[in-house]
Amino acid sequence: MRKLKVGIGGLGAVGYTVARALDRSIPGLVLAAVSARDTGRAQQRIATLERQVPVVSLAELAPMADVVVECLPASEFRNIAVPAVSLGRIFMPLSIGQLLVHDDVLEIARSAGGRVIAPTGALLGLDAVRAAAEGEIVSVRMVTRKPPAGLQGAPYLEQNGIDVLKVAEPTKIFEGSAREGAKGFPANVNVAAALSLAGVGPDRTGLEIWADPTVDRNVHSITVEADSARFEMKIENVPSKENPRTGKITALSTIAALRGLVSTLRAGS
Repeated sequence: MRKLKVGIGGLGAVGYTVARALDRSIPGLVLAAVSARDTGRAQQRIATLERQVPVVSLAELAPMADVVVECLPASEFRNIAVPAVSLGRIFMPLSIGQLLVHDDVLEIARSAGGRVIAPTGALLGLDAVRAAAEGEIVSVRMVTRKPPAGLQGAPYLEQNGIDVLKVAEPTKIFEGSAREGAKGFPANVNVAAALSLAGVGPDRTGLEIWADPTVDRNVHSITVEADSARFEMKIENVPSKENPRTGKITALSTIAALRGLVSTLRAGS
């Protein structure tokens, strides 16, 4: 069976973990190339792998791969997404919130025969939300609590003059829709974007963001009311040491999503 060639954009906390997993071998998949803003650091990281692959520009990545995994800052999203979907590739974004900002990416994919597969990431229960969406969902609400340092640098905080590092007690710093959250916190609420795409959409998905110095994990609580079920979910993710905005489970979810592309059996809808 021909192996699917995987290209990874970004070799940070998530991208490098995924690259190492592919290097150790996932049957049916092979790492073909990588791209990163810091080419020198990327080459150093690739040198630690058993199988060497080229470090190329974002524009060169899609022609070399069947599957393109995006693990980049939000500002680079379009530079990797458009070439991938224009060539009809499977595009696997981690900056899922950017799909709410660059919604034409899905139209380009549809026209070119590409697919956009968003990993579950640092969330849980998207299978249940998708199932409920086949019926009628009344409401979806998500509350995110993060250590203040994990929110630092978000555009919403800078625009509103909020110094999140001075927060001394649990403080709600944002309430609105998932779409609004994606714009204000592009590195922090990809989970809310994924939830909205699985359910009732970004404008009907409610979101609260709390800066909470009493927690040392990224905590996401979700409540769904539907005609088929009412369910609540909560996950507490251990932040990555390399990037506290990202939970360790995000990389593992991406590896699981890649494995699901070629596995004989996949559990869950």
